[in-house]
Amino acid sequence: MLESPTALAGQVFGLAALLLCIAAFASKQDERLLVLLISANVAFALQFLFLQSWTAAALTVLVIARIALARRYPGSKAVMAGVLAASGVAALVTWQGWADLPAVVAMLLGTVGMFLLRGIPMRVMLGLAAVAWLFSHLLAGAVGGSLAEALVVITNAITIWRLLRAKRRYPEAFEGTAS
Repeated sequence: MLESPTALAGQVFGLAALLLCIAAFASKQDERLLVLLISANVAFALQFLFLQSWTAAALTVLVIARIALARRYPGSKAVMAGVLAASGVAALVTWQGWADLPAVVAMLLGTVGMFLLRGIPMRVMLGLAAVAWLFSHLLAGAVGGSLAEALVVITNAITIWRLLRAKRRYPEAFEGTAS
């Protein structure tokens, strides 16, 4: 796993992403969640590059663009379709084998969640995407990335529970929201 300096660098970037993901999914604010996810995905992209997982690296770079586009064009099916098309092209160009499939599934789930959903439904879809990314990290041999995604799944589930509890306790605060 650490047989070269590049493999070590990949693991270090995975650990940096771990810290950023915990902060992101602990947030109850959608905007803060998305900003922290951009930073975490820069670290994930570098991790995948150093571990030579090309499809995951390419799709992670597109995740960064997707987050920015979803913030600027929330609900835009046309922009979402463009992101999905770019992801398909990137996957075709970098495809090495079936080990790349979890990254493709994660990109699809995350894209739909970010463009079409908000609040709790968005977090559920991002949680499913995190499970797919977890498999991608495991297949790439990324220790930090695997831990990050496992903790993202757990932290995200806790945040969803907290939001559901708050929604039951203070329903008037959630009127008119997508949560």
